[in-house]
Amino acid sequence: QVQLVESGGGLVQPGGSLRLSCAASGFTFSMSAMTWVRQAPGKGLEWVSSIDCGGGTTTYADSVKGRFTISRDNAKNTLYLQMNSLKYEDTAVYYCVNSDYCGLGYVTFANWGQGTQVTVSS
Repeated sequence: QVQLVESGGGLVQPGGSLRLSCAASGFTFSMSAMTWVRQAPGKGLEWVSSIDCGGGTTTYADSVKGRFTISRDNAKNTLYLQMNSLKYEDTAVYYCVNSDYCGLGYVTFANWGQGTQVTVSS
């Protein structure tokens, strides 16, 4: 059974940093591209970033490029999202999602974690 468990969310001031983690189990993590998706209050889902199964290729939404860094540790079956220079508009629930494929040429959103809340507020 696939399990994706996010952690690391919380309340942070504008300009601050957080690192989200996603612990994966129930599938071959090292063969699955991974994605972070977020949902702000009252809004739809927004793709944030993806990483291929080996960790060598990453992509970012324009809204987070240069501020967020996605990474993974295949030995620990864990996905990360380092978020720096946080803005009010980054407030959202952040979800970890696995893909059925390794590469980023075709990414599916196969299984979702329960999400972790990030609130940027002064």
